[in-house]
Amino acid sequence: MDEKSILLRHSVKHSMAELAFHLLLTKTCHKFNTIVGGNKMEGKVNDVQNDLTESFQSITNKQDMLAKVIEYFPYPIQVFSIDGTARIINKAAVDMLGIKTMESHVGKYNVFKDPFVHALGAADQIRQVLKGKTVHLTDFSASYQYMIKHYNAVDCDIQTLISDITCFPLVKPDGSVECFVAVFINNKIYKMKEEISHGKRYIETHWQEPYDADKTAKAACLSKTHFTKLFKKHTGLTPHEYYNNYRISKLKEKLLDSNLTITQAFAACNIDYNGRFAKMFKEKVGVTPSVYKKMTYSEE
Repeated sequence: MDEKSILLRHSVKHSMAELAFHLLLTKTCHKFNTIVGGNKMEGKVNDVQNDLTESFQSITNKQDMLAKVIEYFPYPIQVFSIDGTARIINKAAVDMLGIKTMESHVGKYNVFKDPFVHALGAADQIRQVLKGKTVHLTDFSASYQYMIKHYNAVDCDIQTLISDITCFPLVKPDGSVECFVAVFINNKIYKMKEEISHGKRYIETHWQEPYDADKTAKAACLSKTHFTKLFKKHTGLTPHEYYNNYRISKLKEKLLDSNLTITQAFAACNIDYNGRFAKMFKEKVGVTPSVYKKMTYSEE
């Protein structure tokens, strides 16, 4: 998001103080864009992080304005109560983490009770913000499967998130910490292994042919052993099981065609009607192909 877009999103009437803040925030976001764009320079990251802290600290006592700024802030950001409970999360963070709803996260997730944060040794670091310090976590890596389990995240085609995270306190006039903010700069988002996608695509293109483990693995540019292990890890199925399930789904489509006999439906899928596939069909679907076809007629 460029400077002009940020200003346009805040084009409602502002006081001079609010306008001054938004100008400061815009400059900070511009610096963030430079970093996120891959032009990290020694010392620049800390300068931007310090600017960001200063920007948010200037509106700590203006809760409505703070909430609005966080809502429209172009990078993932969360605000936590001093006990570690999520207080505010913006849409950018919801989208990044894959959280189903804000309501399922705010008031429920606690960073200090997160076993993964403890396992990485980051909990004690983050607690330093309660002493008024700014904390920088570099290359914080989180398995997306873990996030699905503990963040109630949407199951999507992501394997790992790796981010730089800046945590800083927002301080009351008396010097005590009101809450703290965590801003995420995504360095890398690893989606499901491309090799898996290539393997799936090969199977779905060659499903009418006899299964060939070597050719399927070659399409994924992996050894047969490595590909099978990786495929099972990410899909819960072996490549051969995926192949069989895909063929069954295609056969079911043909069996639904009233213009085809059972034998013709098998032939259209290049499957031998008298072979072992009919038995596998019953094991997977629960009924024989002939019963399945009759069931579709009776439903009509």
